[in-house]
Amino acid sequence: MTTFLWIVLAVIAVLILAAIVIYNSLIRLKLRVDEAWSDIDVQLKRRHDLIPNLVETVKGYAAHEQGTFDKVIKARNQAMQAQAGGDNKALAEAENMLSGTLKSLFALSEAYPVLKANQNFLELQRELTDTEDKVQAARRFYNGNVRDLNTKLQVFPTNFMAGALGFKEREFFEVENAAEREAVNVKF
Repeated sequence: MTTFLWIVLAVIAVLILAAIVIYNSLIRLKLRVDEAWSDIDVQLKRRHDLIPNLVETVKGYAAHEQGTFDKVIKARNQAMQAQAGGDNKALAEAENMLSGTLKSLFALSEAYPVLKANQNFLELQRELTDTEDKVQAARRFYNGNVRDLNTKLQVFPTNFMAGALGFKEREFFEVENAAEREAVNVKF
């Protein structure tokens, strides 16, 4: 009888230990996803802070391009509102739209050689390009952590515990605009 009791206690101890390990691994993954999202947030804030300086610099050389400036500022404001709203999907859409309008702003520099040679514009463009690279790296880091968390939530035996403990899958930070996924055509 005591042997049977020891076996039951050992099984219960193993189950409790397994539950603790699973719970702790889910918490670690959740925190990594939150940290990765915070990294994206920081880079997007930096991007939003650089854009007005860039627009003001370009305005001095291409004042009659008001439509382009208005689109960039409108897209920036929408991205900032989406960032404050906390909806990841809305933020991804707004940031993708902002990326598109920034491309049109940089295209203006091709039409204005004096602007293209302006040191302030070149520095702002370099800073924004660096920030864009950091945003892309942060998105990849976030998506990798989301993949790990979502995988953990779907595999046995974690899938049973995760639902009961309130863990939910996260959405990837994706490009919504299909045109942005296509390769750029370069013509000479």
